[in-house]
Amino acid sequence: MKRLWLVFAQTVTISLAALFVLQTFYPEVVHRFSQSTPYAQPPSLQLKQAEQANVTTAASSYRDAANKAMPSVVNIFTSKKASSKPHPLMNDPLFRHFFGEQQEENQKPENSLGSGVIVDSQGLVLTNHHVIEAADQIEVALADGRSVPARVVGTDPETDLAVLRIEASDLPSITLAVDEKAAIGDVVLAIGNPFGVGQTVTQGIISALGRSHLGINTFENFIQTDAPINPGNSGGALIDTEGHLVGINSAIYSRSGGSMGIGFAIPVSLAKQVMEQIVRQGRVTRGWIGIEAQDISAELAESFKLNQHYGALIAGVLRNSPAERAGLRAGDILLEIEGRQVSDSSTMLNLIAGLQPEQKANVKISRNGRLMDVVISIGTRPAIQRVQR
Repeated sequence: MKRLWLVFAQTVTISLAALFVLQTFYPEVVHRFSQSTPYAQPPSLQLKQAEQANVTTAASSYRDAANKAMPSVVNIFTSKKASSKPHPLMNDPLFRHFFGEQQEENQKPENSLGSGVIVDSQGLVLTNHHVIEAADQIEVALADGRSVPARVVGTDPETDLAVLRIEASDLPSITLAVDEKAAIGDVVLAIGNPFGVGQTVTQGIISALGRSHLGINTFENFIQTDAPINPGNSGGALIDTEGHLVGINSAIYSRSGGSMGIGFAIPVSLAKQVMEQIVRQGRVTRGWIGIEAQDISAELAESFKLNQHYGALIAGVLRNSPAERAGLRAGDILLEIEGRQVSDSSTMLNLIAGLQPEQKANVKISRNGRLMDVVISIGTRPAIQRVQR
């Protein structure tokens, strides 16, 4: 028995010594041997690791969302006649007789491009107003390769939205997301046709919500994203990781003309409201009371001896406007509209715009430090021309 134990001990000692020598002088042999003889894991552990691998792969890829939404995103090509002023000699009948036709031939149409989103299987396309502004011809290129003409159903320059219709059916329409679920940090994808290179998908996150005071549109409530958006993306889709439409890509902040990580999209809730009104009545109707307002700064709050820094200071009241008929004056501070707090002039504009014309609205104001309740009969906001950019 002792002899067997001695032989076993010597064998183990020699084996360990050999392993030590191999590990010291030939480590690649030990590494290759260890890889060729994996440890047999229990089936349950192997299944768990496989599930984790699948989850990791799914989290790192957004191909399902992209494949779901991409067929609904279209490229929009527009053209309009050149707006160059005629030469003064064109007023001479003799000159026009000899050179008029040649001058007209030399005027080439101006072309531009953008993107759009199919929101209805029967041919409704949502895009930006500035994409199709002043266009004489609009061509929509579908994801399946077809190219079809489009006509304008209606536009809303104050939110920079437009609705087109194409003569086609059974189109792949996008699914609208629930706007309230969007949150800062959510992953989003931007789909469009940047620089005309073709349909492109870029990825980022929602950087901020409710961006306003940017001077882009009259009514601003932008989603800010760092998903790269470039010229040609305007009117395209901003989608979530389920392929649902979160917003309509509209503008970028850039010093070079390219993406700098700050892009803005119109929220799907606002786009839906505008689209429904355009489809129903051909235009967007908004409430209006006829005042000019500005934000309450710290200096104004101190000057008016205010205890709060919210509200909108009425800087002017238009003649014969609903505000004048209700007795509002310059210097009044608008605090609430229909029970909803007015944070600033932008909030005031949006709240009033959301009211129906001829509706009786209760507003709370501060006049000379005294709170007052006023009833205003809401008017219809006059249509204004959007400044071309």
